Amino acid sequence: MNGSWGYHASDDDWKTPKQIVKNLITCARDGGNYLLNIGPRGDGSIPAESVRTLEAVGAWMSKNGDAIYASDVCQPRRSAYAMFTRKGRTLYMHVHAWPGDSATIAGLLVPVKSARLVATGQPVQVQQETLRVRLTGLPRQPIDSPMTTIALECEAEPKQDQLVVRTQRERLHA
Repeated sequence: MNGSWGYHASDDDWKTPKQIVKNLITCARDGGNYLLNIGPRGDGSIPAESVRTLEAVGAWMSKNGDAIYASDVCQPRRSAYAMFTRKGRTLYMHVHAWPGDSATIAGLLVPVKSARLVATGQPVQVQQETLRVRLTGLPRQPIDSPMTTIALECEAEPKQDQLVVRTQRERLHA
């Protein structure tokens, strides 16, 4: 969980819970799995930093595990402030840089029926436009750490085409 393959007393380059969750989401999105190397000390004890990080990731997984376990390969990849996983027609948006009271997904080609915050079940308002989905009524601050997850129930398997935004959106000509 740091820069070494096993325990190394002078290696203090520990991965944060956010880094580990981001890696986990990337693996789940692409149909892989994530093997963490804990690196116990010579006496078999686990470094305190590993324990703290694993406890934080475990707390996040206890609320958000459905978005990870048995997830399907996910074609929507990422946005400027979020990553995605998918299970069937449900798209999970894992927000790592909280945007405030609204968030946008560009190029989502499938209608969204509803959205909710996974940690609380609180509904999120959805505004669907031709080239984007806008989520409004979000809390001003993230409600979960290291990431807040939003579940979007879609009418079909979620697909994203970010190039459609560039090719079909009207542009200003200078």
